[in-house]
Amino acid sequence: MDAQSRGRADEIDPADQWVLNPRTGNYELRLEQSAPQAPPSQRQAPRATPHRARPVPPAPATAAPAAVPGPRRPGGTPPGGTGRRGGRSRKEGGGRGKKVLAITGGTLALLLIGGSVTAYLYYGHLNGNLTVTDVGDAGSKGGFKKGQPINILVIGTDKRSGAGNEGYGDAGSVGHADTTILFHVSKDRSNATALSIPRDLITSIPACPTKQPDGSTKNIAGERGVRFNTSLGQGGRDPGCTMRTVKELTGVQVDHFMMADFNAVKNLSTAVGGVPVCLEKAVNDKDSKLKLSAGEHRLEGEQALAFVRTRHAFGNESDLDRIKTQQQFLSSMMREMKSKQTLTSPQKVFSLAEAATKSLSVDSGIGDINKLTELAGELKDIDLKNITFTTLPVLDNPAEKVKSTVVINPSQADPLMQMIREDVSLTEVEQKEQAAEDAADADAKAKLDALMEGPRAQAKDVRVDVYNGGGPAGSASGTLTWLQNTKGVLKSSNLGNAPAKVDTTQLEYAPNQADQARALAQMMDLPATALKMGTADAGSKTPMKLTLGADFKGAGVSLTAPQKAPEGVQRVEADKEVCAK
Repeated sequence: MDAQSRGRADEIDPADQWVLNPRTGNYELRLEQSAPQAPPSQRQAPRATPHRARPVPPAPATAAPAAVPGPRRPGGTPPGGTGRRGGRSRKEGGGRGKKVLAITGGTLALLLIGGSVTAYLYYGHLNGNLTVTDVGDAGSKGGFKKGQPINILVIGTDKRSGAGNEGYGDAGSVGHADTTILFHVSKDRSNATALSIPRDLITSIPACPTKQPDGSTKNIAGERGVRFNTSLGQGGRDPGCTMRTVKELTGVQVDHFMMADFNAVKNLSTAVGGVPVCLEKAVNDKDSKLKLSAGEHRLEGEQALAFVRTRHAFGNESDLDRIKTQQQFLSSMMREMKSKQTLTSPQKVFSLAEAATKSLSVDSGIGDINKLTELAGELKDIDLKNITFTTLPVLDNPAEKVKSTVVINPSQADPLMQMIREDVSLTEVEQKEQAAEDAADADAKAKLDALMEGPRAQAKDVRVDVYNGGGPAGSASGTLTWLQNTKGVLKSSNLGNAPAKVDTTQLEYAPNQADQARALAQMMDLPATALKMGTADAGSKTPMKLTLGADFKGAGVSLTAPQKAPEGVQRVEADKEVCAK
């Protein structure tokens, strides 16, 4: 529950009602010590739950708290019910009650502690808190897959939604993608990288089909050379448009999104008992209303929101320095939420669950508490020392005299994004063994390694057809020119667009073309996993098939991911306290 509702006699805070039963070892819902109840003769007969109320799915038998019957809430709806007073109904994107996000504080933290929350979740009630948006084919309908990386886009908007947020300025704005983090979780769940994308980055926004309130789909035209933050809200763009923009920008397939409003920061920071921060100097920012002395503080509510919103208190007062401050705050919130003091407190856990779900908007692929709990279970064991925040490397826009926007710094950004695409951790982490990585996988890898060590054909004998299956426009023709003029591969052809798009570049060849495949792989620095050998030999003049995927960035650009981040890339490690300065 939010802080404003505590202590009111007409509403029961679930966080205060769960107590440990020493006989069973379970937490039980006890309402008899809550708000005073009228004598039986004066009580109203309870009203029936509305006809269309969402049924409450049962919690797992091993995790569910023992239910203890208790009085209903005023209005007759039991806690966790879906009546008009007992809980908010589930909303599809586009409805007037839709809550959109603003700051991402609680969202990442919820992901990291969610597995521990399972024992306390009262599913039906929390489901009613969620707002769900259908983003079509922009995300993954099937949730997540074990043994595969998970990519979640955490978005914050500057829309002033939520009670008490009207005074932050621009109250009538439809909002922008003001704070955006691509949260990449490794396939073995041993580490995660949180990549912040600057809102003032000049980029291209692709055409975006969006669901309308009446169920129809509207196609919103794309734009080139615009700020990244216009990928949300502007022109009717929904979070699916931001997901598509991030995929085009990074080459990473985004599976899901999460959004939260301003109140998420205020309510989550309060629910956890305050978020510790450290300041190297005193600040007094009149715009964000942040006024703090140097040293350590524990922030909650409006102070916490002021800390993540301030642009004039730290660094050079740019959005890039504000990103660093937000990353430091998120890291501290994660540490606080994973602390023993939080995880052993039923009141804190319930308050966090309430605050998070009331502030969350998610895609339909993870659009209920069961799916969110499964997702949290995948992430709960990641050690904070293996979670790294970083920012997409950028440069001041050279086209501007007065610097207000930025452009990508390719020398740093390309290898960093390649590491994320190839699931390479930014921290030195011992990779976990996976059940899927069995003897068969090891044998396949050994065969690939052996293949690369065999003889190589001369460039003049390499025959290959080049297709563009997801690379930048003109990739096939550019690669053909590069192969013929730079590498001497004269028996090569440009066959235009591939029949279907692929995420990674692939070279298909016959067994008797292995020497040609090795030669081309060496020229292009293709990883062994890009080589796909068929079962039957090919004719003497049959070419190999090279399909350039979404990971392809240009002729001569290596497709083998570096094992370390480029020098100078900004980072914040989640397990370490950093003082804002």
